[in-house]
This record gives sequence, structure tokens and C-alpha cells, in this order.
Amino acid sequence: MLKRLVVILLLGLPSLAQAAEFPLDGEMRKFTPWTERKPVALAEFLDEKDRPTTLEAFRGKVVLLNLWATWCVPCREEMPALDKLQAQRGGADFEVVAVAQDRGGREKVEKFLAEIGTERLKPYLDTSMRSARAWTSVGLPTTLLIDRQGREVGRLVGGADWASPEALRLIDTLIAQN
Repeated sequence: MLKRLVVILLLGLPSLAQAAEFPLDGEMRKFTPWTERKPVALAEFLDEKDRPTTLEAFRGKVVLLNLWATWCVPCREEMPALDKLQAQRGGADFEVVAVAQDRGGREKVEKFLAEIGTERLKPYLDTSMRSARAWTSVGLPTTLLIDRQGREVGRLVGGADWASPEALRLIDTLIAQN
């Protein structure tokens, strides 16, 4: 029995070590850090001027990639916190990239962002929703935390308060690491 417990503990150590690397308290306990960072797919989406872009445009920054839609209630609740996070941390080291997975088009997305009072989030858009498939999203909202080298650190499925002290500690830890 003791031998079995030791084997289970040893097998779990890599994931425990990775999780200990990040402060995951409060709502951020829902965040799943990966034991091994893997490159994020360079799926195409549209920037605020309807030009095709990929995450390569953000290489060198820590990115919080959020997949959302105008019809998604938890997304509506989450967007003000993402806007606040962009206001607090956005710049040379960090960017919130919120990509609408919405067939409604640019006008609908911009109207939605204006209605909820966002000021700093750019209206990125993917009407084909291919990017969500490339980033293996299983539902909306889904948020991926990406390091400066374009590798996924971990993700959170579902809504979260991304402007909370716990989220800021998680993001600041990654910014400081890179």
C-alpha cells in the first residue's frame, strides 16, 4: 500500500510542481496550468480593421486570449473585467486579445462592446469560428494564458473575474518569468 502511494505521489509531482509555479487562489483555482507548455496554433482571425492576423502579431508579449460571443451570458459578465485588466496591465509586456466567435459580424460585436462599456478591448473577430477549433475550445468563454514565446501556459473554461487580485497575481507571475 505504501509503495503504491509513493508511486502515485511521484507520478503527480511534475503537475504539482507546475501548479506551484503559479499562485492559484480564489477564482483562479479554476485555471488549469499545463505541465508542459506547447505552441498555440496560429489560427487566423480579424483585427479591428478587418485585416487577417494571428497570435504571431503578439509574439514577445504575455497574452490573455479570450474566446467569447455576443450571445454568451457568462461572456457578457466577464468582458468588463477583461477591459479593466487591459487598462491595468496592457502595454509592451501584456495584451488581452478577446476574439469574438460570432457569425453576427463586426457591427454586432462593436455594438455589444459599446453596450457593456468596454473602452480598451479591441474588437477582434472570427465569424468562421475556425480559431476556436484550432485552439481546442470546448465552450465559451474560454481563456488561454500564453507566454512571450507563443506557448500556452494554461487555460480557464468558463467566466472569471480577470481583474481580481488573484488573476493579477497569476498574470504578474508570468510577466515576471519571461
